[in-house]
Formats: sequence, structure tokens, C-alpha cells
Amino acid sequence: MTGVGTPAGPSPGPGPAGVPGPLECWPITGIGEVQPGDDLATTVRVALERSGRPLRDGDVLVITSKVVAKAEGRVLHGVDREQAITAETVREVAARGTTRIVATRHGLVLAAAGVDASNTEPGTLVLLPVDPDASARTLRAELAQATGLRLAVVITDTAGRAWREGLVDLAIGVAGMDPLEDWRGRTDPYGNPLQVTVTAIADEVSALAELAMGKAFGVPVAVVRGLERYVRTDDGPGAAALVRPAETDLFRRGHREAAREAVTARRTVRQFSDAPVDPDAVRRAVAAALTAPAPHHTVPWRFVLVAHAGTRTRLLAQMARQWAADLSSDGFTEELIARRVRRGALLGRAPVLVVPALVRDGAHRYPDARRADAERTMFHLAMGAGVASLLVALAAEGLGSAWVSSTLFCPDVVVRVLGLPAGWEPMGAVAIGHPAAAPVRRPARALDGLLIER
Repeated sequence: MTGVGTPAGPSPGPGPAGVPGPLECWPITGIGEVQPGDDLATTVRVALERSGRPLRDGDVLVITSKVVAKAEGRVLHGVDREQAITAETVREVAARGTTRIVATRHGLVLAAAGVDASNTEPGTLVLLPVDPDASARTLRAELAQATGLRLAVVITDTAGRAWREGLVDLAIGVAGMDPLEDWRGRTDPYGNPLQVTVTAIADEVSALAELAMGKAFGVPVAVVRGLERYVRTDDGPGAAALVRPAETDLFRRGHREAAREAVTARRTVRQFSDAPVDPDAVRRAVAAALTAPAPHHTVPWRFVLVAHAGTRTRLLAQMARQWAADLSSDGFTEELIARRVRRGALLGRAPVLVVPALVRDGAHRYPDARRADAERTMFHLAMGAGVASLLVALAAEGLGSAWVSSTLFCPDVVVRVLGLPAGWEPMGAVAIGHPAAAPVRRPARALDGLLIER
């Protein structure tokens, strides 16, 4: 690499046998303080002309999001920073103390939603551009029109990285270049196939340019030369292509915050999509449920996966007959009986059905009713803890569930149809599947009257 911070001579082309040639990167000074409404393209073009080193075809212009945001009027005066962060947040990813890692409406995951109080006048805050990709496209079009060159524009912001100390600049807006280079399907020098390598070219360019601009020198623009192979004639997909989709984000929830989110995200789901359920996800959820607290170092839970369609059909049919007989003996009309029995159809619609069962093998036997009742209640509480853990673990796997009481009202039928050992007590049934629609989030409940201190 040559010319980081100081222009070097003309940039050589690609090296031998397709090896990329040298890169050059230098800062553009003289931008000055950008104000809302400024013509940013003209400001940058004039600074480039004064630098004595005009742009060439295939150059990449890198500019910080702060000056773009200032020119677009994304500056707040006299506003509380925490309120501004909340307003820019669509999802909180993690929080510790006063630090909040959040997702913005752009899809970016950043500390403080990118709301910045540095390099701006006291009492002001600078937000991110509303649409950084659109801002990059506009700036590129205006510069291309003025110069007649094929250029790329990258808008950057500073962010931390999971598992790494320190901050780097990354691309939040891109126009005119490929933000990613997909190496999948190619081979390395040893002939090994590359299966997962996708390089974030635009982020690498951003980090390189930041080295030239520095953090405290008031230089918001740099030029990178030598990346002509990535510069396009059209705008390209933009930095939006760098945002990982939720369905492939293995770390969407973080540590302690993830546990709280999993608990609050659990909702009773009664409508499921046709999407298949990963059996390993169900097994992982059951394994998590087995870590719930239990009395006397016992393992009082059993989870019966009703995997065979014939078994499920036979089970639900015989349960429905038992319910109908019970309701008839209670004096219900046929219409009311049919309505009540239809409620059990949820178990037939769910892609996966699990029947939890309580096993009291480790229960102590007491001669008096008081302690015997307490022992029985203790095991029931353990059963509830096990099933609740299962439901939360399913939610963490992205699955919906509904725990219904059905099998409690016909335990003999369930034991007989499923061939369960004597002493196994069915404790309802859990319907599992992918929700047909996103469950409605329940608002936080006030603790008044629910948490009592003495």
C-alpha cells in the first residue's frame, strides 16, 4: 500500500497473473464546516480541485456520514441524547449500564443508534442520514455529471465489533461499487473449495480511508485508488446488501439481554404456518427444559413427541370422545359440546405435538396429609417450571407454541393410546410450529400490586 495519508505517484494497474495492484489512499482537506443545506457535491469537488490531485476513472470517494447528515439537516439542537437514541431505535439488541446497542431503521446495529455528540457544536447532536444509500447515489450522480468519470461513493460510520476491542469505520451507504465480493464456489491456491467466504469490500475500503482521515483532524473525505475492478457503471445494490438478514443472524439476541428477550417474546401461538419444523430445534428446546429446577435431585419430566400421524389422529379422536362424554354428563347441549371439542383442533393443526408428563418416582412419602399435599404441589411446580422452560427455549429457536390443558381431562386415554408407563401423568399438550403471523408483543406490566414488599 502506498500513499496512506500522503499522495504518491500514478497508480499502477493490476499486477501479474491477475494479482491486484497497489492501493493508494489520501485525505482531502479544506472541506471546512458543513452546514445544513450546503451543496455537498460542490464542496467536495472544489476541495478535490484545490488538492491538486483530480479524480480518475474508477476512483472511490469515501466520506463520513457526519458531514452528509449535517448537509441534509440531520442536526438536533438542545435535545436529550437518550431521547434521540430512543427515537432512532427500532430494536434494542443489548444494554449494560448507560450503553445501548440498538438496531436502527436502516438495519444497522450500532451503539447509541449512531447518534453522535462529537465533532459537532456543543449542545447539538448529529443523527445518521435518513437513507445513506440514497445519499451516496445522489452524491455519486452529481460528481459523475460534473467530472464525466465512473466513480464510486462510500459513506462511513464508526462502529464496534462483536468479540473485538476497538472501533472501525464501516460502510453505511454505497453507490457505484460492489459492497461484497463472493468467493463461494472458487478455490484457494491449494485447490480447496471456498464455501462461506464473502468479503465485505465496502467495509474494508471504509476502514482504510479512516486511517487516512484520522479521528480528530477534521478531515471527512478521502480517495481510494486501485479498486477499479469493483467500480460499476450503475449504482449497485448499496450498503443494504451488507445488513445480515434476521433469519441468518445467529447472534440476534445477546447475552443477559437475550434471556430476558426470550422470556418476554414467548407468546401463545394458535395459528401456524406450513413451514417445516427443524426436529433438532425441538430437541434442543427439550434439552434446555430438562435443566429446570426439580425437587430432591430428581428428573420428574418426560416429553412425549407424538411424531406419527396415525398416533396423533387416534389420540385426538379418542380424547375428543372422552371430552364429549364428560360434557354430555354435565348437561351441555350438542351445540355447546361441539364448540368445546372444536377448541382441541389446535393440536391437530400444529406441525409438532408434544405431551409433557410428570413422573413422581423420587417423591417422598409422608404419613400426614399436610406434608403429602406439599410434596405433591412441589412436583407440580417442578412440572410447570419444566414446561415453561420448554416454551421459552422454543421461542429462542424462533418457534411458536401453545400449552393447552387438554390431556389433563383424559389422562387414562392418553396413557393408553401413547402406551405410556404406569405412573406417568400427562400435563396438557404443547402445540409447536412456526407462527403464521408475528405474535403481538405484550406491553410491560406495572409491578404495582404484583410485587409486594414486606
